[in-house]
Amino acid sequence: MEREIVSSEMIQSFGYDSENGVLEIEFKKGGSIWQYYEFPEISWNEFYNAESKGRHFLQQIKGQYREARVG
Repeated sequence: MEREIVSSEMIQSFGYDSENGVLEIEFKKGGSIWQYYEFPEISWNEFYNAESKGRHFLQQIKGQYREARVG
């Protein structure tokens, strides 16, 4: 999945596959890459436009979707 570099203390890059509803995030700490499944496009738009990507992730995404480490 193609990811975009983000200005964030927590997140290095992120991308979204709208066809499959998959969010992918590369974290700065350790460089791990995680995917979040059944992620709605409206939630992607909110995350993409959030002023603080890290805060939004912690409050709205973490623990809310099925997830897997992919890298």
